[in-house]
Amino acid sequence: MRKNRLRLAGVLAAALVVTGLGAPAAQAQAHGKPATLADLAQRHGRYFGSATDNPELVDEPYKKILGSEFNQITPGNGMKWYATEPSQGVFDFSAGDEIVNLARAHHQKVRGHTLVWHSQLPDWVTSRAWTAGELRAVLKKHIQTEVRHYRGKVFAWDVVNEAFNEDGTYRETVFYKTLGPGYIADALRWARQADPKVKLYLNDYNIEAVGAKSDAYYNLAKELKAQGVPLDGIGLQAHLALQYGYPTTLEDNLRRFSKLGLDTALTEVDIRMILPATEEKLAQQAEWYADVTDACLAVRRCVGITVWDWTDKYSWIPAFFEGEGAALPWDEQFQPKPAYFAIRGALK
Repeated sequence: MRKNRLRLAGVLAAALVVTGLGAPAAQAQAHGKPATLADLAQRHGRYFGSATDNPELVDEPYKKILGSEFNQITPGNGMKWYATEPSQGVFDFSAGDEIVNLARAHHQKVRGHTLVWHSQLPDWVTSRAWTAGELRAVLKKHIQTEVRHYRGKVFAWDVVNEAFNEDGTYRETVFYKTLGPGYIADALRWARQADPKVKLYLNDYNIEAVGAKSDAYYNLAKELKAQGVPLDGIGLQAHLALQYGYPTTLEDNLRRFSKLGLDTALTEVDIRMILPATEEKLAQQAEWYADVTDACLAVRRCVGITVWDWTDKYSWIPAFFEGEGAALPWDEQFQPKPAYFAIRGALK
């Protein structure tokens, strides 16, 4: 059934490209205004979003699709620590504000990303030794100042990002080494004090399948819930790669977090491949995008899907994974790929 549907999606994609109807404007001309991914997801009570970044917002054709196809946006970099508190106690929310204002203009909701992460920290955090008391004060101030600034403007926060290693041990970050594992509970409590209504998430990659790393989050979530620590959800980034195989236990994994009373979200989805992209790889990628979408739709508390930007033109993959790319549902010319039609098929 799935394979037939995806073969049909692939044929449809090819036909649309050949006839020139791949572009949203052409579809609109032929059929009136087509349902967007956001429209289709909303029928299931989900959102379908995209990450974006400030330098891209000067690209008007890009901005047009970003503003029309999605009902949720995540700032790729503009809310991270290096951008928001570049010097100790000196805050700059201009990059995040630009994306919040863009989202508001298009009636999109914003996911806050991210408050506590070992990467992209400003030098003033990483270049000196801290006592536990000093770092606790710095961490609390950073979290609460940023959360208060965006109170009522974001619906969720990735409070702590990438806290575990692949084997399920705690990542040796400046926060863990100085404060111990309790920094995670503290971060969640401080965020809740600053905004009682926002949804608070832990977020990580390679936790899509059931395994050591996702087990670590499952066990931590159970402990935090038992201690009354405010935790609303788990974000599964879903940066997948064709050469490593599909996480077949994704739906089961989403379901077990739901049984703890937690929401889940697929927060940074892209599916990369070793270049060059071939018809066969694009068809496999399309099948994976449909499967990921199906998994979220199958679990009531999976609240939405966000692709990590929507076009290969602005994908982070080629800069970080040499010889890999073509990870997103639209190509570099903003033409929809088979993956786009597979997502539509799954949402329908």
